[in-house]
Amino acid sequence: METGRPGVFEEIRGPESGGRRAIQPLFFGGMDETHHHLFETPIGVCGVAWNARGLCAVQLPEKDLATTEQRLAKKSGSAGPGAPPEAIQALVADIQNYLGGERVDFSGVTVDLTGIDDLRRRIYEALRGIDFGRTTTYGELARAIGASDWEGARDVGIAMGSNRIPIVIPCHRVLAAGGKLGGFSAYGGTKTKEKLLALEGVRLDDGPPRLPGL
Repeated sequence: METGRPGVFEEIRGPESGGRRAIQPLFFGGMDETHHHLFETPIGVCGVAWNARGLCAVQLPEKDLATTEQRLAKKSGSAGPGAPPEAIQALVADIQNYLGGERVDFSGVTVDLTGIDDLRRRIYEALRGIDFGRTTTYGELARAIGASDWEGARDVGIAMGSNRIPIVIPCHRVLAAGGKLGGFSAYGGTKTKEKLLALEGVRLDDGPPRLPGL
């Protein structure tokens, strides 16, 4: 059964914004600071960080709890642990379900990409269109944003390696040419990547087909 919610935040237009588009945080009380929260999952302790603009980091398990929290706090700029608001509690439940093998759609979750350049934003946006159980390649993802040479594939590789919101921005679904795993920056490297793909039923031998033409 597929789960997932249409977004942790919603964009509204109201009189307080002078007619301009404004981001209205749901259940956040206008909080600007970034906070984080750790939680148990079937693959170990994971974490999320959020602020008024959206989800700004997801952390997969590291070698121990302390390292997991340190990595999450550093990459998100967290001011410290926080009690998850209702929307983040729902997202945590979705991540737990996903890591337990359920089909979950994270494409509607609003993410905070502050400080990320336009090229990587376009790469991440294209990647979020790759559905559960499907994969693409570095080259194909580069072509999806209009880049057709090896530099485009290189840029995709760099974006995948610096992705601070794995799972929600599903960098594990990007493979090297020829169906090879390629790299993965999370703890455990390609073994972790292979586990995440296996959760979605993807095998790299004779498993489900990837995107048409790949």
